[in-house]
Amino acid sequence: MSLFRKKDLESMLAHANDSEKGLKKTLGAANLVALGIGAIIGAGLFVRTAAAAGQAAGPGVTLSFVIAAVGCAFAGLCYAEFAAMIPIAGSAYAYSYVTMGEMIAWIIGWALIMEYALGAATVSIAWSEYLNKLLGGAIPYEWSHSPFESFTDSTGVLHKGIINAPALIILLLLTLLLIKGTQESAMVNAIIVFIKVAIVLLFIAIGWQFIRPENHTPYMIPEGTKPVLDAAGKELVNYDGFFKHGWGGILGGAAIVFFAFIGFDAVSTAAQEAKNPKRDMPIGILGSLVVCTILYILFGHVLTGVANWQEFVDPEKGREASVAYAISQYMTGYGWLATAVTVAILAGFSSVILVMLMGQSRIFYTMSNDGLIPKAFGELHPRFKTPYKANWILFVFVGLFAAFVPGHVAGDLTSFGTLFAFVLVSIGVWILRVKNPEMQRPFKTPLVPLVPILGAVICAGMIVAIDTRTLQFAFIWMLVGLLVYFGYSRKQSKLHSPGEILPKAKDFQ
Repeated sequence: MSLFRKKDLESMLAHANDSEKGLKKTLGAANLVALGIGAIIGAGLFVRTAAAAGQAAGPGVTLSFVIAAVGCAFAGLCYAEFAAMIPIAGSAYAYSYVTMGEMIAWIIGWALIMEYALGAATVSIAWSEYLNKLLGGAIPYEWSHSPFESFTDSTGVLHKGIINAPALIILLLLTLLLIKGTQESAMVNAIIVFIKVAIVLLFIAIGWQFIRPENHTPYMIPEGTKPVLDAAGKELVNYDGFFKHGWGGILGGAAIVFFAFIGFDAVSTAAQEAKNPKRDMPIGILGSLVVCTILYILFGHVLTGVANWQEFVDPEKGREASVAYAISQYMTGYGWLATAVTVAILAGFSSVILVMLMGQSRIFYTMSNDGLIPKAFGELHPRFKTPYKANWILFVFVGLFAAFVPGHVAGDLTSFGTLFAFVLVSIGVWILRVKNPEMQRPFKTPLVPLVPILGAVICAGMIVAIDTRTLQFAFIWMLVGLLVYFGYSRKQSKLHSPGEILPKAKDFQ
């Protein structure tokens, strides 16, 4: 049987529209935009901005946001076409199954686990950091960090992590909310989005008057910049590599802050639960992307203007809880804002985790219905109509990463999974335009094939800019995925034998 066997689009749509067996259609355009903003504004803005500035881009992190946003805009236009045309839960996985075949769909589905599952883990780790900041460091370092993390404080004492307990707690609470229902989750998310966007605007407005021009000079990290050391003399960051200074650093920073943009494609995972997907999906995807890009650029400019980028390298200064640090250190008279920002960030992180967990559970749901993973992932709760078993399995998987893996490792792997998905979605739009030009497209990506090509090239460029160690781990992850596919999924697929192919549309009429 061919490795590139494709699902029948007509059958997929008919199966998705079987309301008795499928997910509830409860989301409107406003809900989808809020879901997108809920997923986008979070760790990427409040944590990864400082990380990108301190590790690669310096004040030029604003340019990193521009580069990342351009790549996202091209990919977003492609997502919008697919989401309106194929309103199926599963996002890029479902699209590639129709356009490029089963093996490619499996590869992208496996990569999406890095995007959503590890994305949720990364943000839960950031949530833990900010909670500790709010509590004045009351949670011991050992119980709020992974066993692979350690640092020596100014007194020479070595602190080594054991488990990140707060990250596990927030994952459990949000898993329970998701099992309760999509509409309830969307309402909670909308409230949180309003709060955190208001706080972001407040920080930009107040922080603008505290910008010090000397912090933006030079605008990029100069070649030859000395490594940054901690109190014990341990090297924290080295700026020798091409992607660590100058324009190369801007691109390296784009690969880091790209994590901040993964939310808009999470909207596409909820397509099957949208009331009017043909109209609402493009609005949700592109609307959330535009709003957040503007906020990101302004936010990055203010943050690196208030505090010097080098302060965002040291964990005892601004690497963890960078926004609260900048406010408390340099924005005199606004100590209350640091507390308000930390509270809002905690709420904001919660909405990001919520959307990431929802997106991954919907991908699991679709892959299970296709037979590529066990049936348990696709079983719906008899009352709430949510994939509750997938949610519990996901909690265990994400919880292991959140509890025992450093945040920067999970974050970089998330960026790889996202970028890889964007590349294939961009290519998929072009393929479907060539092979099926007659298909009805409620929303059309403009300037095909130019936009898809640019989306694929820019996203591929950011993959290259990710550090070598992360790419090696990602390569191993993809190899494991192929072993699972050939050892289990290929034989269990509903396309494996003619008797198990999804029914044609007429069978539902």
